[in-house]
Amino acid sequence: MLSQRLVAALDGVPVPAPAAVLDLAAVRANARALQLRAGGLPLRLATKSVRCRWVLDRTELGFTGLMTYSAAESLWLARHGHRDLLLAYPTADRAALAELVADPQLRERVTVMVDHPEHLDLLRAAGAGPTRPVRVCLDVDASLRLGPVHVGVRRSPVHSPAQGAAAARRIRRTPGLELRGLMVYDAQVAGLPDSSPLVRAVKAVSTAELARRRAAVVAAVREVGDVELVNAGGTGSVHLYRERHEVTEVTAGSGLFGPTLFDGYRAFRPAPALFLVSPVVRRPAPGVATVFSSGFIASGPPQTNRVPVPVHPAGLRLTASEGAGEVQTPVRGADLRVGDLVWFRPAKSGEQLERVSTVHVVDDGELVASVPTYRGEGMSFG
Repeated sequence: MLSQRLVAALDGVPVPAPAAVLDLAAVRANARALQLRAGGLPLRLATKSVRCRWVLDRTELGFTGLMTYSAAESLWLARHGHRDLLLAYPTADRAALAELVADPQLRERVTVMVDHPEHLDLLRAAGAGPTRPVRVCLDVDASLRLGPVHVGVRRSPVHSPAQGAAAARRIRRTPGLELRGLMVYDAQVAGLPDSSPLVRAVKAVSTAELARRRAAVVAAVREVGDVELVNAGGTGSVHLYRERHEVTEVTAGSGLFGPTLFDGYRAFRPAPALFLVSPVVRRPAPGVATVFSSGFIASGPPQTNRVPVPVHPAGLRLTASEGAGEVQTPVRGADLRVGDLVWFRPAKSGEQLERVSTVHVVDDGELVASVPTYRGEGMSFG
């Protein structure tokens, strides 16, 4: 049940459009839980799951660097003082790459992800060379392949130890590129709730297969040249790496805010920390209220678990005929008045904050700050 002190903290606060509320005590608890699950491995914070610089700047949460999702975002955060930025996805943003290559401070702070020779060509075309070196990280495919069956996301073409070594040699032969490390993200484990015995069995098989293959890939790459960084995991798999000696750090993001997609994990369950709030604007019938906007559907396969869930007032539910809407969202189950705030939990966290400008931060029942999201600072990175 949603804390009444959390709800009361917004009394008198104008919320004319959808906004977000962040329970800072829950954020701290989730950060501590992630640290414990990581078992001493450094934790990198995934910015795509946060998208609020006020949170990214909180050094007391214990994260050692940021994993970004956009080249332009990486440059922006570097210019705001962040010193260890790992761009998690290859980019074709030529303007951002040229900007990166031209600035020694940006080159020092940002590591660019690659997995294909064409990515190396883009960096060379942007001006990377012996006098303007760029640090890169090789993305290694972590999906499970059982004959013709592919389980996991479609990411890198680098899958085997031989492919990893070949890619490392290609990087080393490219003037101006320095191979800093490897990333091996197990999306089919970290991002998949334990929804059935079959899913749990597939995750166990994938974890065992990847442990063997990842160690072999790292060893093969290190025969080509030493790498300082081996990044692995996500919120749903942080606990699997504490005994993996080839891994130097793990990443987490959504576990900080605890969206609904993480309610289905058995090994852990983060505290709900992020809520979306919006006012009632209509009362079309007894027991029915219409909330402004709020239909922020999470990315991924189109399923019912991708919609926001109304959690306050208690007993609310979406209507089957309309669901959550871009401009209005009808709810049933409580007698609400125009202007009353309805609280939702999002299915995902960061991407939902692309739709709001402000995050109201509540700590121990007190509103302590109202801070901008990326959008609130006038920034949008896709």
